[in-house]
Order: sequence, then structure tokens, then C-alpha cells
Amino acid sequence: MPPSTPDNSPLPPVWATMRRFFPYLWPADAPALRRRVAIAMALVLVAKIVSLAMPFAYKGAIDRMAPGMESGASLAIALVVAYAGARFGSVLFDNLRNAIFERVGQEAGRRLADDVFVHLHRLSLRFHLDRRTGAVTKIVERGTKSIDTMLYFLLFNIAPTVLELAAVCVIFFVKFGPGLVAATLVMVALYIWFTRTITEWRNQLRRDMVDMDTSAVAHAVDSLLNFETVKYFGAEEREAARYSKAMRRYADAAVKSENSLAWLNIGQSLITNLMMAGAMGYTVWGWSRGQFSTGDVVLVNTLLAQLFRPLDLLGMVYRTIRQGLIDMEAMYKLIDTATEISDAPGAPMLQTHAGEVRFDHVHFSYDPEREILHGVSFTVPAGKTLAIVGPSGAGKSTIARLLFRFYDIQGGRILIDGQDIAGVTQQSLRAAIGIVPQDMVLFNDTVGYNIGYGREGATQAEIEAAARAASIHDFIMGLPQGYATRVGERGLKLSGGEKQRVAIARTLLKDPPVLVLDEATSALDSRTETEIQDVLRSISRKRTTLIVAHRLSTVVDADEIIVLEQGRIVERGRHGDLVRADGLYAAMWARQATERDDMPVEPGIEPKIEDLFEVVVPGGRG
Repeated sequence: MPPSTPDNSPLPPVWATMRRFFPYLWPADAPALRRRVAIAMALVLVAKIVSLAMPFAYKGAIDRMAPGMESGASLAIALVVAYAGARFGSVLFDNLRNAIFERVGQEAGRRLADDVFVHLHRLSLRFHLDRRTGAVTKIVERGTKSIDTMLYFLLFNIAPTVLELAAVCVIFFVKFGPGLVAATLVMVALYIWFTRTITEWRNQLRRDMVDMDTSAVAHAVDSLLNFETVKYFGAEEREAARYSKAMRRYADAAVKSENSLAWLNIGQSLITNLMMAGAMGYTVWGWSRGQFSTGDVVLVNTLLAQLFRPLDLLGMVYRTIRQGLIDMEAMYKLIDTATEISDAPGAPMLQTHAGEVRFDHVHFSYDPEREILHGVSFTVPAGKTLAIVGPSGAGKSTIARLLFRFYDIQGGRILIDGQDIAGVTQQSLRAAIGIVPQDMVLFNDTVGYNIGYGREGATQAEIEAAARAASIHDFIMGLPQGYATRVGERGLKLSGGEKQRVAIARTLLKDPPVLVLDEATSALDSRTETEIQDVLRSISRKRTTLIVAHRLSTVVDADEIIVLEQGRIVERGRHGDLVRADGLYAAMWARQATERDDMPVEPGIEPKIEDLFEVVVPGGRG
């Protein structure tokens, strides 16, 4: 999804969207929050009653100031004090309402964000590969932020305004007759229609202004980035003209946008003041006929002024609610995204006792029109090592993803100790498998945290023991803050070899019976690769191990090697047997050996004896 939603997007149904949010606003398991909602709404009602009482106090004070009623000055003063007290009370209750309801709004947003976050982690790898992470997080951020704003406007602006309009109409009907009620309703309807129409027009002008601003900035940045090219062709004046044209278009759009605001304010003011003049003129006319008192003129003026105050914000409220509904709808679409991989009802935990892995005629495709694996079958006996090699795109890494059940297969079975992984819980399945991936991405936290991520609740002593086994403890202790040293975004403060050792330590801490090494050293230099390979050999002992490899020199000791080509197993056997078979594996081995022979030696660094030996004598140790 795009990071922002255009204003001309279709508006989701208000009640359908709010109905989905209502359980978060009125949580069944949080009676304290329900009480806060009830108190806040009671305060809304009290504040509105107080604000409606103000005009009557004002009217009473004015009526007591009529000629011949000087003896009632004390009552007039009391009414003035009551009017001031009512004004203060309205502000007091509004702010108490905000303070009490704030916890409700924040808690509702938190609960909804938690549910979305948990659901995102339940979604398949396919979803996360197809979506931009930044866009997804932006949708969640905007959706949760819009909740609090929408609640405020709907509950504390729209609802009180509707209540006040109803009360004003009742007062006008009782005191001034149905004519003033009809005029008020027509004025409010005209005001809402005008505000909505102009606001839609302004939104389009605003979009044009933003587009022009983006275009002007893009021209400027592009020109400055190509500074040398501009100089080569003597195009300074040409670039200045392009930039000036873009800025002129932006200025014109900005003038239209700001002028539209003036027209909005003028139109709103015209409607409200015509209504004010008409209502007060009608009241003065009634006063001249002895139907109304002097204070009734003040009463009408004050009631309408109070009614106009929230209406003046209608344009901003409309835009905010519209955008909030769109943002919430986008977030609900994330929640509605089907979970592609889910546990079967009543699925048991995976019971591992030996760790045998078996692929039984597995068929799989990411896209129905292009099958990746064509009936792949192999078995990795408990405690043995199987290597999977082949050209790029053969399906090697897909096998590792299927073993973790990131995707469901279209045919065949994948079994661990005789149990179909599709029939057990995903949590127990992934708890039984450890992986050292090719691209090790670390959390932006401490080294200790990243190693300890392998097993929740691991002690510092266990973390350090895993680090020692991965040959990285001494390096960590040499860091300024030891295990408390932060590794930076995606672990960028560590080298490739250091990150791989952290990954190994994390997997050692997890201590799984099944281990997957997914091209764990393909991105490393030869010296670091050799050091990491020694550690990997030590941790794969007594574990069922699958090695997905590009460099064949890393799998010569495997108990069995299978060669994939276009999703099919074309060769299988031990290293020596495959080399002698003179097939695809032998061709790959010869090609890589030639590449290593041709590789230049860095100045001051001599090739290792064992590296040369592997090239000259295929298989190294025989």
C-alpha cells in the first residue's frame, strides 16, 4: 500500500468502521475503562447543560436591567456571576472529560495496535515479501493515531453539537415558535452543505499544491545532483528556467489553495451572520410587539453563537474524520488479511526424539503456473548431514523455508521423526529447528540480547557459554561495553564473520535437534569462511543437519549430497562418488576449482595450505 492515502479515496461506511472499533472502546474485560467512558459521556452531558444554561443567566441579567427594575440589581449581579460561573463550568467539565477519557482512547489504540501487530506476525512469509515493511508500519501508525482523533471529534464535537442543536430547536420552538426552528435547521443544513462542497474543492487544490511542491523540489535536487553535467553543457540558465517554471506553478497552486480558504471563511460567515441577523431581527420585532423581552434578544444571540462555534470547525472536522476513516479502513484490511499458514484444529505439539527429516514426493510452487519442486524425496537420518547444492534458482533455499513451514506444499509430505509437519503446531515445529542463514540480520540492540534471542529466559552464563562455543566470546569481551554493546541497525556495526558467529551462538543457545545451514558462509571471505566452517562442523555433530550450499568446498564432508536442477534431484551421493560420476556436480566442482585457481592473492596474505590442498586434491581429506 502507498504510505499515504489520497483524499479522493472512497469513504468507508462510518458505522461499519466504528462498529468494528466499538469492542475496543467498550472492552468487556476492563470495567474500569467502561466506567471512564460512562463518566466522560456524563460530563459531556453536564457541560452541555451548563453551556445551555449560560444564555438564560445572561438573559435574566439583561431583563433585570430594564428601566424601573433598579431594585433588582442584586439579582442581576447574581445572574451575571452565575453566567460567569457557567462559562467556567463549561470549560472545567470539558477538560475533566478529556482527562478522564484520555486513558480510554490510548488504551483502545494500544489494544488495536497489539492485535494488528500479532496478526502481522501470523501472516505468511509470502505476505511480507510482497509488502513494503515501511508501508505496513505506516498504515498501523496512522490507523492507531487516527483512532484517538476520531473519537475526540465524534464523541466530543459531533455528538455534543447534534445534542446542542436539538436543545436549541426545542428552546426556540417553546419560546419563539416553529418558524425560528425551521430557519435554524435550514441554516445548519446549508452551512454543512456549503462547508462540505468547498472542503472537497480545497482538498483537490491542496493536492495540486503538494504535487507542484514535490515537482519543484525534484527539479532542484535533480539539477544539483547533476551539477557537473549542467556545467559541461553550459545549461545553468536552462536549469534556472525549469526551476522557475516549477516554482511558478507551485506559487499559483498555493495562491488558489489559500484563496479557497478565504472563500470558505467568507461563505461560512455569510450564512451564520444572515441567520444571526434574521433571528435577532425577528426577536426585536417581537419585542416591539410586546411578545419578547429585551433579554430574549441576548438569549437568541448567545444560543446561536454557541451553536456556530463548533460549526466553524466543521471543515477541519470533516477532513479529519474522512481521513481517519480511510486510515482505519486500511488498518482493518491488514487485520482481514487471511492467515495463509495456520495450525490445524487441535494440532498436537511436535515430539522430537531423534530428529530424522524426510521429504516425501514434495511438490511446491509459489505461483500455480510455475512449479518450483517436482516430487522431491530424500531422508536425513538422525544425527547425519545432508547437503543440498545446485545452480541458482534450483530450489535449494525453498527446501529450508518449507521445512520451517513458511509455506504449505501442494503435494507430498514433510516429516520429522515420522510426524507430518502440517499436522503439528508451528511453534513446536520451529522450536525444534535452528538456522544459520546466509544474510544474518540482527536486532538494533545489544550483542547479549541478540544471542539471548535464541532462547527466552536464558541466563547471562548460558549466553556467554554459547558465545564461547561460537568462538566470539573473546571478541565480545574486547568491546567497550562487552555484552551490553549495541550492534546498530541490522547489526551494521559488526563484520560479516562477527554477525555469523552471533547467529551460531544464538542457534547453539536454542539447542535444536535439527539444524539448517542456509549458505551460511557464502558472503564471507575465504579466511573467515574457513574459521566459521570449523565452528559449524562442531555444532552440527550429533544433530540432524541440512546444508544449503553454493560453495561446494563447504560440503565435502556431508554424509550425503543431493544435486538439484530445476526443482528435481538429478544426482545424489557422497562427494567423491559425485566427482567420479562426472555429472553436474563434477562440472560445478571443476568450475569452482578453476575460479579459485584464478583468484588473485592479496598482497601480504598467503593462501592457506588446506585451501590449496582442496583445489589440487578434490575432497581435501580424501
